Amino acid sequence: MIIIDQALARREAEGKPIRVGLVGTGFMGAGIVRQIVTATKGMRIVAVANRHIATAIQAVQDVGIEPLLCDSAQAISRVISSGYVAVTRDGEALASADGIDVVVEVTGSIDYAAGVVLAAISAGKHVVQMNAELDGTVGPILYAKARSAGVTYTFSDGDQPGVQMNLLRFVQGIGVTPVMCGNIKGLHDPHRTPETQRAFAEKWGQKPVMVSSFADGCKISYEQAIVANGTGFRVAQRGMVGLDFSGGDPTAPLFPLDEALPQLVEIIEEHGEGLVDYVVGCRPAPGVFVIGRHDDPRQRHFLNLYKLGPGPYYCFQTPYHLCHFEVPNSIARVCLFGDSVLAPTAGPRVGVVAAAKKDLRPGDTITEFGGFEAYGVAENYDVIERDRLLPMGIALDATLIRPVPKDHVLTYADVSLPKDRLIDNLYAQQSRRFGHNTLAA
Repeated sequence: MIIIDQALARREAEGKPIRVGLVGTGFMGAGIVRQIVTATKGMRIVAVANRHIATAIQAVQDVGIEPLLCDSAQAISRVISSGYVAVTRDGEALASADGIDVVVEVTGSIDYAAGVVLAAISAGKHVVQMNAELDGTVGPILYAKARSAGVTYTFSDGDQPGVQMNLLRFVQGIGVTPVMCGNIKGLHDPHRTPETQRAFAEKWGQKPVMVSSFADGCKISYEQAIVANGTGFRVAQRGMVGLDFSGGDPTAPLFPLDEALPQLVEIIEEHGEGLVDYVVGCRPAPGVFVIGRHDDPRQRHFLNLYKLGPGPYYCFQTPYHLCHFEVPNSIARVCLFGDSVLAPTAGPRVGVVAAAKKDLRPGDTITEFGGFEAYGVAENYDVIERDRLLPMGIALDATLIRPVPKDHVLTYADVSLPKDRLIDNLYAQQSRRFGHNTLAA
């Protein structure tokens, strides 16, 4: 985003940096703190929240700043006004405090994160987040609430959904019609667990359960769902098609994505244009792609000259996503230009439903994304409504009341849900607002 660097440089020169409050200082959140403090002009971290306070303190100390501990919105406001960095256990207090322009939510939680986002919206603050699970569950209603409050709610650059949307806007900008947005994965096995992914997680300093959610398809289902909700696209089938060029071997040489275009076009021609999907075992990995169509023979001649092929379908690629390195771009786009990276403007078009990772029995509890009990699969929202399928974001902490065989999708009738959760209330509001009343029953 070339325009952003100049705008941020002006804010730095004027002594008016964008003031950022960040909630969630795990692997990704700590990286965002480091990126803003060490590499981003015109922007400041002024407050950090994490329920495990030692992690928040460490994230700030690691970049050479000694934070001040706070236990209320008023205390956070005072610390910010005095020029220090506040740390707190209370994400909602941070979101409500004065002296913050943008709240960045990166917890990976559901109910807690929803409370933080609502507090930020109520306090008139923009929200940038990297929580695909929250956005893929209740993003449309949060977006509607943000619009009513006159603030921006958006997903971030850096993660694959935001990178897809940037690429889609580029493709549209040169007059090509996007017909498929895609994600590139190195591995997909729905039965992976935190135990199978432990060694990889420890190597990279990540949580095994998070890495498991990458491997079992839960994360990519949420990522493609929120792209669908931002574009009006849909999935071709439950779980997406997911062409696999790896032969089940994640160490196999990667297949060139350009050469996969004919198979991707077959999916488009069979199921219609406007799809989200993914491929396994292709390069550039871990990048993203957009398939676009051009109907002008003369423009197709030029695209062929520029090595994109004869058309009418063309494959555009971004060969990387740089996670926390790119988040400051999103903050600047929101705060300086009112520009959302990716927001659920099309309403709920695709959701993520829970499928049994093993044979589930009455009394079993679904504990977490990437856990031992369930994985998420993308499904079109009208099917979720019609069949009362259980959204994965609602399934957390649910207890089975009847058996569900391995790989079967759960329904509301299969579980007992915890009482008085914010996420259920928001999901019901979303269902009513967008006409999915059976889900709100």
